[in-house]
Amino acid sequence: MVYLDYAASTPVSEEALHVFHQLSKDCYGNASSLHDAGGRANDILTYSRQSIAAILEGEPEGIYFTSGGTESNLLAIQSMANGLPADRQHVITTSVEHPSVHHAFKSLERLGAKVTIIEPNQDGIITQDILKDALLPETGLVSIQHANSETGIIQPLAELATILKERHILFHTDAVQTFGKVRVSIKELGVDAVSISSHKVYAPKGAGAVYMGAHVPWKPLYSGAVQENGFRPGTVNVPCIGAFAAASEQLILKQDEQKQQNEQLRDYFLQQLKMRQLPVRTLQNNGNRLMLPHIIGCFFEGFEGQYVMLACNRHGICISTGSACASGYHHPSPAVKALHVSDRDALQFIRLSFGSKSSKEDINQLLHTFEQLQKEKKGA
Repeated sequence: MVYLDYAASTPVSEEALHVFHQLSKDCYGNASSLHDAGGRANDILTYSRQSIAAILEGEPEGIYFTSGGTESNLLAIQSMANGLPADRQHVITTSVEHPSVHHAFKSLERLGAKVTIIEPNQDGIITQDILKDALLPETGLVSIQHANSETGIIQPLAELATILKERHILFHTDAVQTFGKVRVSIKELGVDAVSISSHKVYAPKGAGAVYMGAHVPWKPLYSGAVQENGFRPGTVNVPCIGAFAAASEQLILKQDEQKQQNEQLRDYFLQQLKMRQLPVRTLQNNGNRLMLPHIIGCFFEGFEGQYVMLACNRHGICISTGSACASGYHHPSPAVKALHVSDRDALQFIRLSFGSKSSKEDINQLLHTFEQLQKEKKGA
């Protein structure tokens, strides 16, 4: 099988699998229990908090573990909104966020908050002017993703943060797609809260984290919760969290090397498209935006993305038509539509994403499949 869908989920690394296995066998106590077994489990949580906080350049006390990226976004946004004063009940997000962010904002709207959804420019970027135009005196919270999971477009968070800090507006970012791939520093980005997930960094599914600055006056979504300092109820998944920390540490050590490999694969793919004269247009042909090197969004002229994905699957190749969390819905992606493309073009969108095991041979097999599809069409 050729796997080119790392943006949806990654295989579990040997290091993470080993840690998960050992902790499941040897550290099965409830971290909230007061006996020695509980103490050992809590020690793992303490270490994992320190490890992930260090990667984010934050404080260990700011890490709250969750079940994954979706819950991280929901809890971070709603907890921050719960802590807003009565005169700061206006909240802002973008049209290109992960569905979990939109779910959180819809919940806030039902509870009486005023919600504004802003659109990026034609390059997919939220500029300072776009953000400024949406701000009101009562704005209390803004959530803008670090990078889009479908297009790979990176948002200029540090520039946007300067505007929000001046106005004392809280700033959350969904960094699920960037953590472990590029530098994600709380200090450099200027954000107040960050969401991340385990299964994007070669750890088992089932863990995630929110980093919340100590200055953020959040209030829990679930009153009476005692786990994770009241941030989230439920027994903490210690083996998965320990594996999450281990995988994150390993990924950061290899981050520059992997980034270089992804860039080489991306460049090779783009060169081969041109050489083979395939009617595939990519989002990489735009110098006005920064993009993650491991994600390539494409438009295959004459084919719907879903058809291309299924054809690739028949040839043992895994790609995507967009966010896995929105799969099953046959309509143009908001993230792609935001680039000012037609519905027809948006439905032709496919996404490939590289990772640790990706190779030029994988790319060649994908391109061969593309060529076969093109031949079949011409022969029809």
